[in-house]
Amino acid sequence: MGVDFNLTDRVAIVAGASRGIGEAIAKTFAEYGAKVVLASRKQEGLDAVAKSINETGGEALPIACHTGKMEMIDALYDKVMGTYGRVDILVNNAATNPFFGSMLEISERVYDKTFEVNTKGYFFMAQKAGNIMVKQGKGSIINVASIAGIVGPPMQAVYGMTKAAVILMTKVQAKELGPAGVRANAICPGLVETHFSKVLIETEAIYNIALQSLPLNRHAQPSEMAGLALYLASDASSFTTGGVFVCDGGASA
Repeated sequence: MGVDFNLTDRVAIVAGASRGIGEAIAKTFAEYGAKVVLASRKQEGLDAVAKSINETGGEALPIACHTGKMEMIDALYDKVMGTYGRVDILVNNAATNPFFGSMLEISERVYDKTFEVNTKGYFFMAQKAGNIMVKQGKGSIINVASIAGIVGPPMQAVYGMTKAAVILMTKVQAKELGPAGVRANAICPGLVETHFSKVLIETEAIYNIALQSLPLNRHAQPSEMAGLALYLASDASSFTTGGVFVCDGGASA
């Protein structure tokens, strides 16, 4: 029997799906047959991604949701369950990085906002999905972390701390939910061309320094993270859980 990447009729929630890595993952899942629920703060961006998916024969449901707000998470899952009655895949990808600078200068507001979205949001999105998946006896949770959670990132202390928390959270999810048939894995991208990294990539002096640590001598495109997400969402990875998958062009080698 061949490797099975088919996601036909599976329901996948992709948080942070309006652009970047989340958009790329959502489009790939739809291409492989999943019914994709798109979640992000701004409805307009989600509608554009949904239109692109639906016009090419896929199925996408866009739902505005700030994943740092419990009432919006509850509303998202109520809508998904009311529409599809199940959740097979969750991709936690909504994240923020509002400050680039010394840890000595980080304000409480920045600290709280970063943890609210990057850690609290991931935890409760996965808690909701986990409860549904345990009852189903199967499911895949994919948490998009970062190499910033593995190697201390200069000028991004709190962001790195949140991503380290996501990695440990993934391991706990794998141990607790595994007996019920639910898998949990983390993807740790390196330098990817997204809204967050735009300033870094466009600042020549900083970018040239970053390139020195990249054996492939380039940054990644969001689509280069989607294949790994597809593997972790599908039955191709049926014996894979608790994994932390680095996809960073060799930066941490």
